Amino acid sequence: MFLGVRRATRKTGSSGYGSLFHALFGHCHAYNVGMIYLDNAATSFPKPESVYLALDHTARHALANPGRTSHRMALAAEHLIKECRHRLNQLFHGADADRVVLTLNCTDALNIAFKGVLNSGDHVITTDLEHNSVSRPLRALELAGDITLTRISADSGGTIDPAAVRKAITPKTRLLAVTHASNVLGTVQPVGDFGALARSNGAMLLVDAAQTAGVVPIDVQAMGIDLLAVPGHKGLLGPTGTGALYVRPGIDIRPWREGGTGGDSTSETQPREWPFYLEGGTPNVLGIAGLLAGLQYLHERGPDAIRSHETALVERLWNRLEQLPAVTIYGHRDFANRVGTLSFNVEGMASTDVGNILDTTFDIAIRPGMHCAPFIHKALGTSPEGAVRVSPGPFSSEGHIDQLADALTEITS
Repeated sequence: MFLGVRRATRKTGSSGYGSLFHALFGHCHAYNVGMIYLDNAATSFPKPESVYLALDHTARHALANPGRTSHRMALAAEHLIKECRHRLNQLFHGADADRVVLTLNCTDALNIAFKGVLNSGDHVITTDLEHNSVSRPLRALELAGDITLTRISADSGGTIDPAAVRKAITPKTRLLAVTHASNVLGTVQPVGDFGALARSNGAMLLVDAAQTAGVVPIDVQAMGIDLLAVPGHKGLLGPTGTGALYVRPGIDIRPWREGGTGGDSTSETQPREWPFYLEGGTPNVLGIAGLLAGLQYLHERGPDAIRSHETALVERLWNRLEQLPAVTIYGHRDFANRVGTLSFNVEGMASTDVGNILDTTFDIAIRPGMHCAPFIHKALGTSPEGAVRVSPGPFSSEGHIDQLADALTEITS
């Protein structure tokens, strides 16, 4: 079974704010100065300084609507976007940078994929580890009678067995939709095995890399990934409102969002030229500039170094939590097959209460609740209260982890 938790009681009050401005800006400034931020599985914070500088420079000097045959500022914005696309393609070893579609976020990328490749009568295989960004679109298609859906359960350590996926494949299976790493348990899945299964059975593999992009090596060609959805604001260290979808050459996909492309204005329907075929509308130039700076920082520091740093901090926390009898930890201890995420519970306490105490009393930000992943919480027995999730980032330290462990020791005592 999954390792488990529960306990401690403590009441805290909530304070009001004198003005909306103070609530949004004054309080956030205090967070920047004093809060220990351990919620990087939701979004990375802080960003590298170079990201903030890129955002400021672009907003002041290059925030034009990109165009391939326009004025200098528009051409500069176009070049910035093209460079970001190229960096993403390099990072994931894609076949063609033009197959990297820039999106609003990972959820947007997943929806473009699902609604672009699935047809009436298709069978889809997914897992109980999935985020609602995967589960909800697929369930909606199933309820509408458009597809049939099989959900594979993870084993007791939080890993999907490729043999279980193999058994679920039918002649109508068109898509395997899997997370690369659980956002609750941090367990990395054998995506390469899934890719081989998909290819040998005439299906496609879609991978949700929300928790692994920029941290775990991803080679879309070697791993047999047909569709890769990534957020720009997590491991890639860019701002929110950014993401990407890689579409393997040869994949037949319909556009989900149609509109202007900054180039061909004569076609009555969405132009077939990639990547604009899936990029209708004005892109998030400012966010993409920040994402490009995040990718440069990632290249300089190295994804392997960041992952080693984050998993070492998770192991440090695990070792401290093991000493607290009121705490139950979920997932396996194989840190070579994890990302920097750890979930647990405190006996007798709701995860939201633990989170509130850590926030208001100890100035520590974590993520309590269901983490938009209801099926794995049901499997863990933690639904509907969820669990406490801790996810350090590149700028977290051993001192941050020790302060969290000391706070939890005080709470459970």
